Amino acid sequence: MDRPPEGAGADWTIDQHWDRYTPEEHATWDTLFARQATLLPGRASNEWLKGLDVLKLDKPGIPDFRALNDRLMALTGWQVVAVPGLVPDDVFFDHMANRRFVAGNFIRRPDQLDYLQEPDIFHDVFGHVPMLADPVFADYLAAYGRGGQRALGMDALKYLGRLYWYTVEFGLIAEPGGLRIYGSGIVSSFSESRFALDDPSPNRIVLDLARVMRTEYRIDDFQQNYFVIPSFDELLRLTVETDFAPLYAALKELPDIPVAEIVEGDEVVTRGTQAYARGKA
Repeated sequence: MDRPPEGAGADWTIDQHWDRYTPEEHATWDTLFARQATLLPGRASNEWLKGLDVLKLDKPGIPDFRALNDRLMALTGWQVVAVPGLVPDDVFFDHMANRRFVAGNFIRRPDQLDYLQEPDIFHDVFGHVPMLADPVFADYLAAYGRGGQRALGMDALKYLGRLYWYTVEFGLIAEPGGLRIYGSGIVSSFSESRFALDDPSPNRIVLDLARVMRTEYRIDDFQQNYFVIPSFDELLRLTVETDFAPLYAALKELPDIPVAEIVEGDEVVTRGTQAYARGKA
């Protein structure tokens, strides 16, 4: 991670090489897309569903970033750039601050449909990109990227990373019809799309910045705390109006909050039974 791999530019980007995808890889995308597209109406947020439609991601086969970026740039000024895998933090934040979303150009194997530790093109494009078509959320991600650049010099990436995890990856939103999912880690997962809304096990808590930034998480299992925002406008407001430097300083004096814990001051939407977590113990 100290320098770009061979074939990548100085900013770690590579060509998507769309013409190199095999029929099997396109078929894998179509299989993943079909089961999520059937499941998500009534579960995914209105903004995510609108983004899926306006970006025409229902076209068969792995999306070609060139056509996708034409539509996305016209809507919010964002573009998707291919990278060979995970990139350094400073590279990630620089791309995001400049409205470039990094996406892996590989897709999981057919025997990995339900779980893949490293994000692939389905997670990155199907999960993340529809929200980039929403102007408010697009502004939030750009603000997050700028915040990440500042956090690099404050020894605060742990805290900012938790905000990303519990919003961009695993966030819930309260809509008039009930709770809906917008986090990419949920919408791209067949099993967690159901667990996050239907299972009685996890806690669902109204988002508070300091609370979220103190909360640990796991990358290898369902979440046991989900944080709920009232609107994307409020999420953006919190991000741009908060002075994060004193917040980081205060957080460094406080203990982390374990996964699945309810603490004093939480505004609890649903208190979980923790049956899932106990069953895994």
